[in-house]
Amino acid sequence: MDMTATNYDEWKAAALADDERSGAAQWRREDRSRRYDYRVIRERFDELTELRRAGTPHALLFYLNEGIHGNMGGMGRPALYNRAKFGTKHLITNYIRELAAAIEEVARCGEAEIPLVEKIEFLRRASHCFGRSALMLSGGGALGPFHIGVAKALLEQRLLPNVISGASAGSFVAAILGTHTDAELLELFSGPLVLHALEEMSETTAAEARGNRRLAIEDVRDAVEALVPDLTFEEALARTGRHINIPVSPSELHQTARLMNATTSPNVYIRETVLASCAIPGVFPPVTLAAKNRLGERQPYVPSRRWVDGSVSDDLPAKRLARIYGVNHFITSQTNPLVLWTVRDVGFDDSLLTQFLNIYQSAAREWLKATWPFTMRLVGNRYPLNVFARMAYSVAVQDYTADINIIPRQRFWDPRKLLSILSDEETRALILDGERATWPKIEMIRNCTLVGRTLDRLLGELEQEAALRATHLSDSRAHVEADWAPH
Repeated sequence: MDMTATNYDEWKAAALADDERSGAAQWRREDRSRRYDYRVIRERFDELTELRRAGTPHALLFYLNEGIHGNMGGMGRPALYNRAKFGTKHLITNYIRELAAAIEEVARCGEAEIPLVEKIEFLRRASHCFGRSALMLSGGGALGPFHIGVAKALLEQRLLPNVISGASAGSFVAAILGTHTDAELLELFSGPLVLHALEEMSETTAAEARGNRRLAIEDVRDAVEALVPDLTFEEALARTGRHINIPVSPSELHQTARLMNATTSPNVYIRETVLASCAIPGVFPPVTLAAKNRLGERQPYVPSRRWVDGSVSDDLPAKRLARIYGVNHFITSQTNPLVLWTVRDVGFDDSLLTQFLNIYQSAAREWLKATWPFTMRLVGNRYPLNVFARMAYSVAVQDYTADINIIPRQRFWDPRKLLSILSDEETRALILDGERATWPKIEMIRNCTLVGRTLDRLLGELEQEAALRATHLSDSRAHVEADWAPH
């Protein structure tokens, strides 16, 4: 398919035309497929449509309480999105939209039908059961601009999740996303500021030298200060409503990695955390984190400890995000050069060769876990060999894929480029590559996240309404008590 598109609308038009030529458009219009239980989905869709037509909110609520599932009948399988260039079966898309509309109808019905308290209880329960989505941005060195393209494509389609993690180079982009509002990000990504900051990371870097000079920690600090406001995690959450998470690894052997966010470390400053997550061992020095004390002053956070690259031990912290936020659906932008050449989009490529390679990788990972205690007995007291052994083990046993994987077309990179300041053309090309890699996944992301986004939005609105009512009631009582007080 034509890869000259410069925006999503152009890509969509080309994808739809290609589907018409290949017959995939007809495949989308037909319910039947061996890849999902189309009979169950058709039956549920017809029942839901009839209930909405009947206009009985209580019956609709009872039906929804039977269960809201994102993978009913296997409709969430990635393989359903590799037959056509654009989207999947119309039945799946229509059912998901009908489900979201039904939830909206229950939330918007009158108080006489369903009280506000009952609506909130339903939405909380449904949100807890259905779960939510998260975007994970991997480490990537100089490939970080690819993440900017991914975020830009999602933001323009209003599909950027509220839970975001970023490790190493991904932490820089996550910090940008978590400290700016949607309106600011749209302006930032459409204007020259981001590109200018990446191009001019160091005032001493001449234009002709970019792409040749090695990236220094001062360059990273300049870019962070230019694009990331000096906020704590708690302040950033209050400003944007986005939960950003940045993993950092301890430089000491016997300490464990930390996932920094507004829940675990609300008063920690984001800028120092990004620098720590970007501190590649052996390349950049470890970083001491900073926090805001109760007087609003900056002070060291755990002064005795220094931190390094978060991608070493927790490139994609899926388990921690699941535990903290109830996330059960993950989107990853994967640029980690250590593993990029081995990563396969499992859901989209279900060939026998791919399945065999996945079995082999899983077996190798389990073998490493089993032999790890013996390895540490050999190198446990031999610094820095023990530290590098721990890093190698952490890299080897991690899972680098998610439910939806956004991966660069180019898998192999010149190692000299990965820690160099890229040229203007290379930076622009990486951002556009991120956008183009995201566009084919947009409709899958839209379908898989629609119900969760609807639940979160409605729950936020109704909880705010309940809080306003409670405040109004409290004020009314205070006035009554004041009127009846003896003078």
